[in-house]
Amino acid sequence: MPNLKIATYNIHKGFSQFNRRVVMHELREKLRELDADIVFLQEVQGEHAHHAQRHAAYPEGPQYEFLADEVWGYHAYGMNAVYEAGHHGNAILSRYPILQTRNRDVSAHRFEQRGLLHCEIDFKGQSVHSFCAHFGLFAKGRRTQMNALIEHVRGEVDPSAPLVIAGDFNDWRDQLSQEFASELGVQDVFHIGHGKLARSFPSAFPMFKLDRIYVRGFAVDHCQVYGGRSLSDHAALLAELRKI
Repeated sequence: MPNLKIATYNIHKGFSQFNRRVVMHELREKLRELDADIVFLQEVQGEHAHHAQRHAAYPEGPQYEFLADEVWGYHAYGMNAVYEAGHHGNAILSRYPILQTRNRDVSAHRFEQRGLLHCEIDFKGQSVHSFCAHFGLFAKGRRTQMNALIEHVRGEVDPSAPLVIAGDFNDWRDQLSQEFASELGVQDVFHIGHGKLARSFPSAFPMFKLDRIYVRGFAVDHCQVYGGRSLSDHAALLAELRKI
């Protein structure tokens, strides 16, 4: 079975750090450079009534469709935050068929609308359950969302099935990894590969360990942080996985 390349990226709704400019075209090129088979995206704009009128470079249609383009033939979107001008949420782009999709509301309070996007992906005849998550800014809310994720996985995923959970967990003190490991049997790919979590925020000079890729049923052959140019306030994470 071939290796599976996974990337996760908080794209900041397609605007550069500090919202100075639209970077959707550069983001699309960066994702193509990463060459991942499955891409987990957070803060994806599904619709906005005014951006295309105000910004000449802003693409028409949902951002996940623009980013997927001709490279990722399958995609799913989970609408989380809804407001008068539009909505945004999480998205998964995949080179492999997406068999089922479910989006679960895991908002801890009315001030932060958060969701959990669950896709079952057919990877060469093997179902890989893939979860794209974006947890809240406050510790109490993150624990609520962690418990909701654990409950959902236990209820919807066979314990022997391969599992990938990726996204922006805002877990800068690493209070969630140990419980994820004990409850779901998942490990962070950078902890497996390098013995420590990846620093991913802010992207220009990463200091905080906010973004993660947790896996079960895979060995990690390679993992890397892609920061540098301020296409987002987060850096992208990439991992190359081998089925075990």
